[in-house]
Amino acid sequence: MTVNVENVEPELNIEIGPNWFASVMGTGIIANAAVGLPMVGQYLGQAGLVIWVIASLMLIVMLLLKAVQTITNPHIIKRQFNDPVMAQFFGAPPMALLTIAGGTLLFGHHFFAQDTLMVIAWSLWITGTIVGMMTAVIIPYRLFTHHEVRGDAAFGGWLMPVVPPMVSAAIGAMFIPHVQDTLLQQTLLYACYAMFGTSLMAAMIILTLIWGRLVHSGTSGGARVPTLWLVLGPLGQSITAAGALGAVALAVVEHPIAGSLNTMAILYGVPVWGFAFYWSILASFLTLRALRRKMPFALTWWAFTFPVGTCVTGTTQLALHTGLPAFEWAAVILFAGLLCAWIIAAWGTIKGLKSGHIMKNPVSSPIIIAKKGPK
Repeated sequence: MTVNVENVEPELNIEIGPNWFASVMGTGIIANAAVGLPMVGQYLGQAGLVIWVIASLMLIVMLLLKAVQTITNPHIIKRQFNDPVMAQFFGAPPMALLTIAGGTLLFGHHFFAQDTLMVIAWSLWITGTIVGMMTAVIIPYRLFTHHEVRGDAAFGGWLMPVVPPMVSAAIGAMFIPHVQDTLLQQTLLYACYAMFGTSLMAAMIILTLIWGRLVHSGTSGGARVPTLWLVLGPLGQSITAAGALGAVALAVVEHPIAGSLNTMAILYGVPVWGFAFYWSILASFLTLRALRRKMPFALTWWAFTFPVGTCVTGTTQLALHTGLPAFEWAAVILFAGLLCAWIIAAWGTIKGLKSGHIMKNPVSSPIIIAKKGPK
């Protein structure tokens, strides 16, 4: 047994998991959200460009590192894929691709000709969509049929594999105006709505499981607590998708369908925004409680970024559709919170890289047991 531990330990210190791609998502969403902000977005173009470049470079580096690791040590990705916790985060790489795809449409013209830009953007979106749909099917299927999980195992990470189709829908709305054929535009529009529904229904089911786990077992009080913020991901991204698709529908399909889809942005978006706000309050209290219990830093802290970023873009869509200053100010305030969350997560990651503790294989970590009570 001693020999096996010694053989494995060096590997634990260099292992890259799919959860690392959450940092790309959290960085890229800042750029995408910045330029669309009410009131101040027009002044954030250059800052957004720099952040998009950084996120793109992060994506390239992580893809290369993961590819090299997979080729040289294929057993690592197999072990990650077979772990019931780490497997959930295979939804992060496709969402990272999709986030950068959206940024490419917004900022790519600074570096590429229009034709080249569209090839890159389409490639990222199509790849992210295909891989995202695969994770949305394969990971839950294996959770149903392969993994052994505890009764209190539900956590925010279960949302990771089912959210990519929602991101595809939101980013896909940006591509529709670039399609020349009307029939193809309509097909892409309805395909995005189908992905919207796929992700939304799955996310709502998982949310009830998370709620049940919190009621019956409480939280772990540990590094998994930040994953509660992942609930905001499908909520905020669905508001974004409903708003973006509704606006595009006005130029793609005929009335009254177009008007109904555009109205849906408000009829759906405002109530869901209310629940997202409600959940953020609950998650804040639970996070503060965990911090008082000395919650350690982990890569799960990046859950404070992308989900909040989707709420920024969703609130921006509501501001555009309603014209209410309340939503305009809410979007700006949320964006300020997003920046703070990113700084905290990035600083913790840098410190963790220096110490090496966040490179430890999460699969080897002890089982986190949910519990209630002050201790």
